[in-house]
Amino acid sequence: GLFRKDEVVPLPGDRVYISIVDFTKKVGFIEEILPRQSQLVRPAVANIDTVALVVSVKAPAPDLMLLDKLLLSAEVNGIDAIICINKIDLVEAEEYNRIIDEYKESGYNLILLSSKANVGFNTLKKAPKDRITVFAGQSGVGKSTILNKIMDSWIMETGEVSSRIERGKHTTRHAELVELKDGGYVVDTPGFSSFELAGISHTTLETYYPEFSSYFGRCRFTGCSHISEPDCCVKQALTEGLISAGRHKRYAELYNLLKMQKDNEYRGKNRKGKD
Repeated sequence: GLFRKDEVVPLPGDRVYISIVDFTKKVGFIEEILPRQSQLVRPAVANIDTVALVVSVKAPAPDLMLLDKLLLSAEVNGIDAIICINKIDLVEAEEYNRIIDEYKESGYNLILLSSKANVGFNTLKKAPKDRITVFAGQSGVGKSTILNKIMDSWIMETGEVSSRIERGKHTTRHAELVELKDGGYVVDTPGFSSFELAGISHTTLETYYPEFSSYFGRCRFTGCSHISEPDCCVKQALTEGLISAGRHKRYAELYNLLKMQKDNEYRGKNRKGKD
């Protein structure tokens, strides 16, 4: 229920004080929700240490804009992120190397996975130890299958990908914490095909791209958008291959979208003021 006094809704991952009403029947109630160290809006989970973002190389096709938005959400909330590139057995190495090339300069840990070939799971199993790790990504990328694999047991329901539209079926309907035998918790979350950014403006967007950080303050113009201005160090790095062209293109799309939203909001306020 809603904690009306603090206007806080309990979330998976919350640390709480509880009162036990009946030990035998395991009945009790939450007395207090402790302050959260982090919180995601979508998926709605609290106190996350790491977010493992899963993208498949095929079936469904990789949605790198969605991946970028999820990485931005992690950055805004101060949560460590790793990128899991799944289903690598379905394509040639050239295909998944394209995704690696997109993110290799960003500093994120990239893990190649294939449940069929049993690749990458020994590495991935180390990530959630003594941490709360949420697995997120678009529908059908194999999050539940990955969790079953790293837990060496069948825990989560898995589903097939529609052959007609290559879109995953939502087999996970809610966020759920599962304790690991070696310490830590993992969270499977419902998949999604769209994601709206929150808590980011066009003026702060650049600060959430790790590969841009070494160029801050070095551009000719203060407040450089890194899109059209001359003498921009980020654009120079892009030309030199130090920043992914795909990442920069999607950054520009998000910058323009956020700027347009801000401009529309400003015009809306002005119209209300004149009325």
